[in-house]
Amino acid sequence: MAVSGEICVSIADRDPDRALALAAGAADLATVLEIRLDALARPTAAPFVDKLNVPLLFTCRPTWEGGEFAGSEEERFALLGEAVRCGATYVDVELRADEELRRQLLALAKKHGVKVIVSWHDFKTTASAQALRSIFEAEYRSGADIGKIVTMGRTFQDVLRVLALQEIAFEMGFPLCAFCMGRAGMISRVATLELGGFMTYAAPDHGPATAPGQLSVSALRKALECFDEDI
Repeated sequence: MAVSGEICVSIADRDPDRALALAAGAADLATVLEIRLDALARPTAAPFVDKLNVPLLFTCRPTWEGGEFAGSEEERFALLGEAVRCGATYVDVELRADEELRRQLLALAKKHGVKVIVSWHDFKTTASAQALRSIFEAEYRSGADIGKIVTMGRTFQDVLRVLALQEIAFEMGFPLCAFCMGRAGMISRVATLELGGFMTYAAPDHGPATAPGQLSVSALRKALECFDEDI
């Protein structure tokens, strides 16, 4: 099946061995695997880089943006820096993170040929079109290789506002992941790829979702197959 963007399967488990097993089991259906370092009891990137032959995205999401990492920002960025040095394909860092620490990570990533996703998440609501545009422009100016804007979709209007960012991204030549969480946002996880989105996210078939409304990778691929069928 031809896919117009990346399908990222998010892996989150406290036990490193279980996380590695989940990642290995999802590798055939994913084009990228996201390893949630914040979910691991002993966060480290090296075992995943050593044992998985698929592009890897490392994320260490802080509690203040819906993740599980409660340590200092210096500790968190050190883990992302380790991932860069180990051979990550991508790392994810929040737009709301410390600007100087983010700048240092961007410089390190560039040195090692690693792409940086600068992300923004809202687990409660979806901002106005003007506010979303401001967030997008801040990500663009940050020096990111890729932007990511994900909000909680309560209505179809929320979903349409977020997906409309793909037109702006296309005009500016800036790769963007943009979709909504929640039941109303489920369709956007599929539609975003057909609208030029860089990547969408799914859960492993036999593991937990990392966000509300996240489809399993098999369900996501089945939905995407509809676009390939003759009508």
